[in-house]
Amino acid sequence: MTAVVDMHAHVIVGAFGDVERPPAAVREFTDLPRILEEQDRAGVDVVVLSPWVRLLDREPERQNEALAALVSDRVACLGTVPLDRPELLAELKADGRLAGVEVAASARGDYLGADRFRPFWAAAEELGLVVFVHPTTSGLGLEVLEAHYLWNTVGNPIETTVTAAHLVMQGVMDDHPNLRIVLAHGGGAITTLRGRLQRAQTFKPPGRDVLAAIARFYFDTVVFEPGVLRALVDFAGADRVLLGSDYPFDMGEERPAQVVRALGLPEADEAAIVGGNALQLLGRT
Repeated sequence: MTAVVDMHAHVIVGAFGDVERPPAAVREFTDLPRILEEQDRAGVDVVVLSPWVRLLDREPERQNEALAALVSDRVACLGTVPLDRPELLAELKADGRLAGVEVAASARGDYLGADRFRPFWAAAEELGLVVFVHPTTSGLGLEVLEAHYLWNTVGNPIETTVTAAHLVMQGVMDDHPNLRIVLAHGGGAITTLRGRLQRAQTFKPPGRDVLAAIARFYFDTVVFEPGVLRALVDFAGADRVLLGSDYPFDMGEERPAQVVRALGLPEADEAAIVGGNALQLLGRT
């Protein structure tokens, strides 16, 4: 039986344990044995831990070493590399303990398709590293999102949508077809908006094949609603969808594999989504 792999979970490593934790973190965030106990209850065999997004880029060498020290048969980790320091990707690859990095959906006002980030994407493709794209949780700076938890429920996936569309329209996905980019929260609304994006390319240059470019992303399953998840699988294919929980946050899925199993997919497709795809990306097959 294929292992259940949670591709979207967060940790604050001990070296940064004095940071103020967000109130949305409702489960264990720092103590690895307790995290693994909670993963047991969730039915997860292997957890992929990545930094809390507010810690991305902070002391990357120190943080990556602490993350790498957590790696075991049950734990994989993604590190942090600032987008303007792509040379660190080679160091991370050479070390071999971290399978890739988590990056924020935007950096100092620039989204991920910006020309200044091209060296990062070239290096990530060449080295075959996983890049997990996560929203900044900043609410996009819109006052309306401060009410009703909209900064999270709407702002987070919309920020992912914008940066994914930017990667497509700037040509990053076309120029680097072997990138291993995983989009958080099911990619936001990027798959729903694919028709509009493609339509615009029938009369706006450069006339990109938007559907093909979007299909090069990987997507996690953190969408909660079976109909939405089924539509994602129908578009992307079972080989491009990865189980995720968004642990330890209140918007996390406590038993993520249950949502996938509720779809009644063919056995091979279900096995790929709940763990097989992640194991392949992580080089653990």
